[in-house]
Amino acid sequence: MSLRIRRASASDADALSAISRDTFVETFGHLYKPEDLAWHLDFSYAAEKYRDALEEQGAVAWLLEGEAGDVQGYAFAGPCGLPHEDVQPGDMELKRLYLRRSLQNGGWGAKLFAEAEDWMRRNGPAAIWIGVWSENPGAQRFYARHGYEKAGEYFYPVGEARDLEFIFKKSLVD
Repeated sequence: MSLRIRRASASDADALSAISRDTFVETFGHLYKPEDLAWHLDFSYAAEKYRDALEEQGAVAWLLEGEAGDVQGYAFAGPCGLPHEDVQPGDMELKRLYLRRSLQNGGWGAKLFAEAEDWMRRNGPAAIWIGVWSENPGAQRFYARHGYEKAGEYFYPVGEARDLEFIFKKSLVD
């Protein structure tokens, strides 16, 4: 399969919503009660939220597409919204890095991450932040290899469920 990465626009909101839902269910769907999963998918991955973020809230996304324009993954970054007392105005956050399971561990996640990190660095933050599920050691190792360190934790809601998330940070100033 031939793939390419391109920067998304607000017109890609429906595609971002669909790939978000698909990859979240594929990876984590078995962990939640159906009503909690349905709430999370509707609340977190609504196309309108992506459209607003890309048009008005300073967020950017990159799509990984096949030859026919079929979305296989994406990276989504913007102003940091993580609950940590050290977050400063202007800090950025990698909000999502999602890939279909069939493409994981093939280098595409690293390519998407590089696009997002480069964009975040160019926008002058003091730090870049990432929320990572506490039970995803592969992602934690990936971010650690790129210079991110655990800086805190919080509980992420998925309906009534609460997942322990680790907050990773990379300082860009001394």
